[in-house]
Amino acid sequence: MRKDNFIKLLSCIVVIVGSFAFFVQPLASSIRQGLDLQGGTHVVLEAEDTPQAQVNDDAMGRVVRVMEKRVNEMGLTEPIIQREGSRRIIIELPGIKDPDAAIKTIGKTAMLEFKDEEGNTVMTGTDLKDAQAATNQQSGQNVVNLEFSDEGAQKFADLTLKNVGRTIAISLDGEVLTAPNVREPIMGGKAEITGQKTLEEAQELAVLLRSGALPVKVNIIETRTVGPTLGQDSKDKSQFAFVVGLGAVLIFMVLFYRVCGFVADIALMAYTLLLLFVLKTFDATLTLPGVAGIILTIGMAVDANVLIFEHFKEEFRLGKSLRLSMDAGFKRAFTTIFDSNVTTLIAAAVLFFLGTGTIRGFAVTLFIGTLLSMLTAITLTQYMLKFLINANIFKGPGWYGANGFMLGEVTKNAKV
Repeated sequence: MRKDNFIKLLSCIVVIVGSFAFFVQPLASSIRQGLDLQGGTHVVLEAEDTPQAQVNDDAMGRVVRVMEKRVNEMGLTEPIIQREGSRRIIIELPGIKDPDAAIKTIGKTAMLEFKDEEGNTVMTGTDLKDAQAATNQQSGQNVVNLEFSDEGAQKFADLTLKNVGRTIAISLDGEVLTAPNVREPIMGGKAEITGQKTLEEAQELAVLLRSGALPVKVNIIETRTVGPTLGQDSKDKSQFAFVVGLGAVLIFMVLFYRVCGFVADIALMAYTLLLLFVLKTFDATLTLPGVAGIILTIGMAVDANVLIFEHFKEEFRLGKSLRLSMDAGFKRAFTTIFDSNVTTLIAAAVLFFLGTGTIRGFAVTLFIGTLLSMLTAITLTQYMLKFLINANIFKGPGWYGANGFMLGEVTKNAKV
């Protein structure tokens, strides 16, 4: 019986420590990182009422979809686009190399118009099917090739047919891009916009045209850029803080609670792995406040073990056996642990639903970490202590804790 319990305990320790050693770094590196850890651009947009279009929920939903198309066209990794309130949209572009160009692109209203010489708008960007940047092989100019929808192709054919020998102005957001002279009717449903100085400008225009026009006017009210160097520095400091915090907790538990502390440390390693795995599974974005939330929940997990061990000692002083003292210690501590964690979960939920940006990231890690810390501190620690007590392998005074507590037995002259 003792041998079986020792084997079970040893198996738990080997599996947890081995998994921690091999998987903690890959898991931590694979979690999506926020702007403050890898650098990038943070933009806040606010919609504005105009005589032509009023801001409402439907319009804001369409703005978000247009922004998603524009940002995705940039080829960025893991951008974040979310609404804030009734009129604002937050856009985070991690790892972007040219923040000014990105801000210019996402802030354009992209109202494409085809006007005749009288200034009448005959066609708009809604008649477009596709727009692609290219370099004209004959002239060497950077151009944007337009392809119209079936309805747009018919409109364009009628427009060019009626304006042979005259000019057609193609404007974007009221600014004339080009005003070509119509030499003959264009019946193929395709056209070409010239005037871009570089291929990058042509590609930027093509992105705007493909993504479509914004249904309402939007203004950029805030921009914040985090450089890659600053982001890397923040990442290094957060990793250092995590390692120092975890290491200090592990050492504290062993110094003050000896064998019990060692068992709690093993459970803490399991907690860290579980937390990183859950964050990776739910594709959470890790930010500096999120790292703070993780470190905070590590402290909460240790606090739960401290409460359990102190009640454990109190029960043992009353003359109960180690097994009964442990069971009673866990039962007495459970109510306190449960109450404190429930209030923390409520606070995390409030922060998530009422907060924005990095505050929500902190709330997510705090909520998940609190749940997992309860699981490991109450369940995993208890099972491993049962295996340890049943194995009955530690009996000498050298296994006393800071207050005279040890697993195995307490000698007559032990100070408890």
